[in-house]
Amino acid sequence: MGFSVNQTSSEPTAAAGNQFGTFGGVFTPSILTIFGVIMFLRAGYVVGEAGVGHALIILAVAELIVISTAVSMAAIATNTPVRGGGAYFLISRALGPQFGGAIGTALFLAQALSVPFYLLGFTQALARSVPAAQPYSLHICLAVTVVLFAVNCLGADWAIRTQYFVMTLLALAIATMLVGAAVHFSPQTLADNWEPAYTTRDVSFWILFAVYFPAVTGILAGINMSGDLRDPARSLVRGTFAAIAVGAAVYLAEILLCGGSQARAELIARPFETLLANAPLRTGAVVVAGVFAAALSSAMGSFLGAPRVLQAVARDRIIPGLGPFARGTRRGDEPREALWLTFALSLAVAFAAAGESSLDAFDKVASLVTMLFLATYGMINLAAFVESFGANPSFRPRYRFYHWTLSLAGALASAVIMFLIDAPTALLALALLGGLHLLISRRVYQVTFGDARRGFIYALIRRNLRSLQALAAHPKNWRPTLLVLSGNPAMRAELVRFGAWLGGGRGIVTVADVLIGRLDGQLGRREEALDAIQATLDEQHIEAFPEVLVTSSLDEGIRSLVQAHSLGPVKPNTVLLGWPRAAERVAPYMQHLRDIFRLGKNLVCVLDHEAAARPPSAADRIDVWWESRENGALMLIFAHLMTANWEWRRTTLRLLRVAPSPEAASDARTEMKSIITAGRIECETSVLVTSEPLDQVIAHTSRESRLVMLGFSPVPDAAAAALWQRAGALADQVHALLLIASTGEADLLA
Repeated sequence: MGFSVNQTSSEPTAAAGNQFGTFGGVFTPSILTIFGVIMFLRAGYVVGEAGVGHALIILAVAELIVISTAVSMAAIATNTPVRGGGAYFLISRALGPQFGGAIGTALFLAQALSVPFYLLGFTQALARSVPAAQPYSLHICLAVTVVLFAVNCLGADWAIRTQYFVMTLLALAIATMLVGAAVHFSPQTLADNWEPAYTTRDVSFWILFAVYFPAVTGILAGINMSGDLRDPARSLVRGTFAAIAVGAAVYLAEILLCGGSQARAELIARPFETLLANAPLRTGAVVVAGVFAAALSSAMGSFLGAPRVLQAVARDRIIPGLGPFARGTRRGDEPREALWLTFALSLAVAFAAAGESSLDAFDKVASLVTMLFLATYGMINLAAFVESFGANPSFRPRYRFYHWTLSLAGALASAVIMFLIDAPTALLALALLGGLHLLISRRVYQVTFGDARRGFIYALIRRNLRSLQALAAHPKNWRPTLLVLSGNPAMRAELVRFGAWLGGGRGIVTVADVLIGRLDGQLGRREEALDAIQATLDEQHIEAFPEVLVTSSLDEGIRSLVQAHSLGPVKPNTVLLGWPRAAERVAPYMQHLRDIFRLGKNLVCVLDHEAAARPPSAADRIDVWWESRENGALMLIFAHLMTANWEWRRTTLRLLRVAPSPEAASDARTEMKSIITAGRIECETSVLVTSEPLDQVIAHTSRESRLVMLGFSPVPDAAAAALWQRAGALADQVHALLLIASTGEADLLA
């Protein structure tokens, strides 16, 4: 079933979104998600295990990935009109719906799983602050999830207003934490805690990176609000970089101050309690309130972003079954149905984590969230790299501080770190993304995203064509580049099929037709003819390119095609034709053969097309009749390429030769065995000692073979009729006959 995917598919049914500015729409949700529970509950643990030095490296690597992603996002966001869907929108419009749909789903899951992740942190902090609440952790987590869901049901404007209060409380808690650590700071303690001291074999640098990385992933919370911004391109860039700068500065200060204010054992065993103990003037309650605020605000940011990503994916109609999630409310275009799904996933994860210890559950969810975010960040970087490296003329970002090398580095770093953290999980994540990509690819649609893949491939082709032109041709690298003069493919589909078979999946095949008339009167017919050829190719699953030429005569059209059809150094080296049935066409046909051969093209003439219609059989044979080394070499190469096709895979190759005497036959056998050994061709050989005319020998010996290949040379007009009659008579006695003339460019022994 076909359907259309286009950039504006959602606009007609979508209500107008909210109109937030940079601070409220991007900076606030981003910074509140960045300053999450990791800062209070696990940052001290990471510093204690990894040491201050390695903790700074963890922060630096994490921030480099985030900065490269932000730069890539800025380049894309300032190059294309940004609508709802955030990172999904950016990726899908750059890499197309297959990649966009896969990553959009991963991003939704990452954000949806972040909600229970932050709420698990909230309940852990509550249990450590109020031990009596420990038995009720699950109930508290579920209750808070319901409350946050209710707030989001009121709309994004209510959620944003709530976050202003949360941000104020969070700022006080961070200030209290940092001041307390500064008061207890000691250079000696910092020196003692500088080197790593992993306490168990299960702890490593990359495991700690996986635990810590969610602390810096908050930029997507702002990016996902793209559909609710007054000026998305401007706000996304400014708000995101401001949040990154503030977050990096605070985390840097926390690592240095915590590492210099507490003993390593305390940082590892009691990271949260050390913050409370260091709080000045008995203000530990402010820190506790800050932890609650951080957890709730981060969960709120994810609750805001995840449904909007799913809504955008659903509106593009690229994944079956997501239709209900495309709807938005009349006021504010709120993704109510997607919000319900996010709520359900949050409850499910909370129930699943109830059977584990709070820290184990927290760290496991953190690692999973890290994997999903790394995959998303990698794809954002890849999207920008493809846009820029492909040299797409339409890629003109207003963001000036961009170069494709930064995007490539970010994409590679994301992929490598996924495998360093947990190779099996990384493989599973990539397999799931690949499965989604295949699912979307199997859908029949017309893409009008204007994604960058075509431009990227175009740039690669251009570079490769220039490189190919600079390289001298060598027989070792010969590949069939076929021009099939099929005419109307519906009438001569067997010629098209033979062209594909001779290409063997290793060459380039062009199927051409010639229309007679004036160009201005034939433009419509030319488009119809191109469509007809493409339809035949699609129907028969043939990889080839259509071409239609309008000229004043058929003969002139054939000459023009053979001379001019090329793309730089990629020119046809073989022309495949049918065989004339009318005697009056023999003279011009033979003239075409002479012209094509003089232009340096191999010739393949197809007589009788029964082989194209017969079903494959293990008893089938391809007979190659050897007369000269030049024609014989090309015939053996083509016969070998034929067996690369599934229809001919079980077919036996036979190399046949006629000798006038037993002595000559012995020499011929030795020569043929030497040829097939040096040519690395698997085939049977047979030398027939006979004085009968060759045509009679072929008719008798190859009568049951599925295909016969015979060499020939273009002949002058005086011998044209005789060749036509002789070939026609032979074709009547075998299933299918190919007459092949080689220019000598293809060397079997190369």
